[in-house]
Amino acid sequence: MLATRMSDSSRSPVVGVDVGGTTLKAALVSPDREMIGRGQVPTDLRSQRALLDLLTRLVEQVRGDAEVAAVGFGLPSQVDQRHGRVIDSVNIPLADVDFVREMERRLDVRVAVDNDANVACLAESRMGAAEGAKHVVMLTLGTGVGGGLVLDGRVYRGAIGTGAELGHVTVDANGPPCHGRCRNRGCLEVMSSATAIMRHANDVASENRGGSLDSDLERGEDLDARYIIGQAQDGDREAVEALRRAGFYLGVGLASFVNIFNPEVVVIGGGASAAGELLIGPAREEMFRRALPATAMGVRVVVAELGNDAGVLGAACLALDMIEG
Repeated sequence: MLATRMSDSSRSPVVGVDVGGTTLKAALVSPDREMIGRGQVPTDLRSQRALLDLLTRLVEQVRGDAEVAAVGFGLPSQVDQRHGRVIDSVNIPLADVDFVREMERRLDVRVAVDNDANVACLAESRMGAAEGAKHVVMLTLGTGVGGGLVLDGRVYRGAIGTGAELGHVTVDANGPPCHGRCRNRGCLEVMSSATAIMRHANDVASENRGGSLDSDLERGEDLDARYIIGQAQDGDREAVEALRRAGFYLGVGLASFVNIFNPEVVVIGGGASAAGELLIGPAREEMFRRALPATAMGVRVVVAELGNDAGVLGAACLALDMIEG
């Protein structure tokens, strides 16, 4: 039956699925990249089997009676693209599983899979903040820092598919230890993520006893990224300084990416991107200060536009690319 599905017209819709540690989102997407149906459910983290079962039910729900040509998945995972195999994941119980083969068996349709930051970058390059650009770098600033690359119009994944881990580029050789399985120090992930903003804010509070952030701590406020961004937008100078520090290190990393990949556009997404120019302004300034002038000339550093839809739209683009060859 799968062979029959594989011969379906390229004008058939696809399903894009964005897998997160909290929520699973799916959308039925036309070949023109219009969402024509959608659904979401809380992520089932009890086991790998439970998660795969839930993904199957969600796709079946969203596609309904439609004859879909393919399903694309964006996962917070390292994916061996040679075999469609998930090696390891962050925040979800998927590891050491032949994901493409398993989901094709369950859904009886072609399946494509990629890292969630890669699919977000693909979406932003096709219909978002970098639309029309063929060379795009994207960073997603959340609890960690995800990275995605579109080079010459195609997602770049490296030799086996686990490349573009841009969040694990060192920007401070003597910085804090990185998270999870990363054995490095001072990565972008610990210097410019939403988590890093909280650490910078606590440092600023310690340096300014009796100041605004120290007083906030005394009142029991949690100086997380959302709070700091809100305070900075209201004009709190110490909150602005915390964002400037995160932006400085972000700019250090961007200078290297610009020198290496020569992108037309750098897209900044994820929850911390809500800070806008309070974060991206210092990053852009530091990037231009450090990058090779000829390479940096004309590079745009912009905030992502697709928000929570980037994952499902990017996964759908992944599926559309596969059926279109």
